[in-house]
Amino acid sequence: MTTAVFPTAPEFHAEARRAAGRFAAAASPLAAVTGAEIQAPLITGGSARYANLDYGASAPALSVVSAYLNEILPYYASVHRGAGYASQISTSVYENARDIVREFVGGRPDDSVIFTRNTTDSLNLLAGCLPLRDGRPAGEVLYLDIEHHANLLPWQNVPHRSIVAAPTLAATVDRLREELARGGVSLLAVTGASNVTGEILPIRALAALAHEFGARIVVDAAQLAPHRRIDTAADDVDYVAFSGHKLYAPFGAGVLVGRTDWLDAGTPHLAGGGAVRDARLDSVSWTTGPARHEGGSPNVLGAAALARATQVIGELDPAQWYAHEDAIRSFLVAGLERIEGVTVHRIFADSSPAEDQTSTIGVVNFSVEGYDAGLVAAYLSAEHGIGLRDGRFCAHPLLKRLGLPAGSLRASFGLGSRLEDAERLLAGLQQLRQTGLGWDYVVDAGRWVPANDTRTYPHWAPNTPGTAGAAPCTVE
Repeated sequence: MTTAVFPTAPEFHAEARRAAGRFAAAASPLAAVTGAEIQAPLITGGSARYANLDYGASAPALSVVSAYLNEILPYYASVHRGAGYASQISTSVYENARDIVREFVGGRPDDSVIFTRNTTDSLNLLAGCLPLRDGRPAGEVLYLDIEHHANLLPWQNVPHRSIVAAPTLAATVDRLREELARGGVSLLAVTGASNVTGEILPIRALAALAHEFGARIVVDAAQLAPHRRIDTAADDVDYVAFSGHKLYAPFGAGVLVGRTDWLDAGTPHLAGGGAVRDARLDSVSWTTGPARHEGGSPNVLGAAALARATQVIGELDPAQWYAHEDAIRSFLVAGLERIEGVTVHRIFADSSPAEDQTSTIGVVNFSVEGYDAGLVAAYLSAEHGIGLRDGRFCAHPLLKRLGLPAGSLRASFGLGSRLEDAERLLAGLQQLRQTGLGWDYVVDAGRWVPANDTRTYPHWAPNTPGTAGAAPCTVE
């Protein structure tokens, strides 16, 4: 086993810093996030500020949201039907969160706002609410092969059809038009922005297309909502789903916002207390509205955190917001393309991740020639204190079509990011290409980890390998 001191790669840093002068919008975080200055221990000794480039998986909590949670936590109680003071406050916070979230997505006044566990839960809920004719779904769900599993798997339990996205966005829209023109589609399910490459789809155009042929549209906005303004009414979107954990809100709440008729007639998503008008020993009369699908005690703090995060994001200046993210992304893409053996991946030839902030969010997908993606991620974490994502990103069909069946790497960033994070990633990759790994790595529980790792966790955390309990996303 060999060890190496964390390098500064001065010649690479000098070039990067000269270029960084053109990207002043991202020199500092746009908003304060909890944990922004935590120190990550390095396998070679010492530590470095943790460079979080994994916002696309779960974004850190906004500091404002963390403070808000501390403020309301003493009043936490069971919501609905409680006469107690704390219960009344909690109920008010929970129900008011619906109005806040509806406003955030530009919802119609009568749109239902249903709190769920996450985006996956929201889309499974909607799958149980598709209109029926003679007891069977009245139409099929149409989706592309680029979808995250959250917007792919729920539809496989109902009548459905899928099509392969074309090499360009324009041609993909044409393919969707041809498929919709065949008839029989009740719902078009699309992502707002790819969780793999960050490329944005033309939601307003797709909504108009779906409605032209008598279908509705649902947008998986898990990746889009933390990066771009959403206006469901203006775009004429029928349903939108997203998650708090990607929107700087902890405690794991998701939401489905959309038209009430399907939701009020659909199968209750979670049979239980609160979802009924009246229950008997062998039958039940279900209620309508959000309560129909929110059986049991809801995630009050999750909904409150999600609503508070949407308020903060809703107050951002769009020009400043987009410029901050675009500066990091364009700087990173340009730097990656300068490193020999590194390839940046995208789905559509007519998107421009390095130049056009309207076509891509803060997600960059790439691979390093000669190295397994998981090994590169382990190296960057252990030797550089950088966190990013590797694997197939719960989008297996897309990764196969991109020629990456074993996976790739994804750097993602947001409001708490700074240009230095991208600079450190580029320097770490440059070092890898020039001098190779500085430590030995082994596969444990399906994941690459440093051999003979003696680093420790905080005293309150279990001191077990980071892959304990992992479910590796591998090809069989």
